[in-house]
Amino acid sequence: MKLSTLQVQRRPQTNPHPNPLPKKLGEGERFSMYPASFEYHAPGSLDEAIKLMAQNSDAKLLAGGHSLLPAMKLRLATPSAIIDLKKLRSSLQYIKEDGGHVAIGALTTHAAIAASKVAQQKIPLIAETASHIGDMQVRNLGTIGGALAHADPAADFPAAILASEAEMVIQGSSGKRTVKADEFFQGFFATAVQPGEILVEIRVPVQKGGSSYQKFAHPASGYAVAAVAALVEKNGNTISKCRVAVNGVSGGAYRATEVEKALEGKAYSPEAVAQAAEHAVTGIDALEDPFANASYRSQLAKQLTQRAIAAAAA
Repeated sequence: MKLSTLQVQRRPQTNPHPNPLPKKLGEGERFSMYPASFEYHAPGSLDEAIKLMAQNSDAKLLAGGHSLLPAMKLRLATPSAIIDLKKLRSSLQYIKEDGGHVAIGALTTHAAIAASKVAQQKIPLIAETASHIGDMQVRNLGTIGGALAHADPAADFPAAILASEAEMVIQGSSGKRTVKADEFFQGFFATAVQPGEILVEIRVPVQKGGSSYQKFAHPASGYAVAAVAALVEKNGNTISKCRVAVNGVSGGAYRATEVEKALEGKAYSPEAVAQAAEHAVTGIDALEDPFANASYRSQLAKQLTQRAIAAAAA
C-alpha cells in the first residue's frame, strides 16, 4: 500500500541522490514537507523482513524513525519501500547477561538501556551513554540498533560501543555474522551492514574497570559537538588498560589510540592524563560547521578526553 507520513523530526539522513527540491522558488511556489510516495511493509518476522529487503533493493528499515523520517520529509531520502520493524520488538527488544557479555536486542530503546539494572551493573558505560541521548521522547522511541546502523558522526552510542570493544550481530539471507566495533564503523554514515542485512544484536563485554562518557552537546539538538567515552582498568595505581573513543569531532566515531598508548602501563597521574589527552585528535581532520570550527572541536576533544579518563580512573 502507498503511504505518506506526517511525523516531524530533526536531522536529515545523507543520501547519494541529489535533493529533488528546487534551489530557488518561483512566485507562488513553496517547499513540500511531505515525503515521496512509498510502499509500506510491517513484517511479522525477521525472516520476512530479510526477504522484503532482498525484494526491494533501495528499501529503508524503520526502527525509531528519528533519522529516516525527517530525511524523507525533506526528500533527502526517497526509498521506494519502508520496512517497519515494529512487529519484531518482542524478539529484538531485550537486555540480558550471556556469559562474559551483555546481549542487547537491536530494537531496545535508549530509555530501556539507561534504566536497565543489568546495563547499569555490568556495562555502566553503555547505560550512562544512553542517558545522555537527546531528550525523553527521543530516548523512549529511538533504538540502539537504529542509532548504530545510521552511524551519525554526532550520535552518542558509537564512541561507547568502540570503547567497550563490543560486537555487532548482523543477519541476512545467508545467516548471521559477527563484526567487531573497530570494523563496524566505516566512515561518514557508513557501517559494515550490507544491502539486504539487518543489525539484530549488540554484544558488549562485561565491564571490569571504571568508565565515563563526557559530552558537550549542541544546545538545540542535543547532538554531540564533541564527546568522549573512556574505559580504564588499573592495577594499583598503574593503568593496565585504557580505551578512549570520540564522537562528533570527525566524519565518524574513532578510537583515540595514541591516547591509549600514552597511558597503558604507566602510573596514573593528572599530569600524565593531561599530556596523553593532547593526542585526542592526532591524525584527525576535525569537522567544521557554523556552530564550531575545527580548532574549537579539537580543543573540546582534548578537554573532554582528560575529563573522561580522570572520571573513569577515579
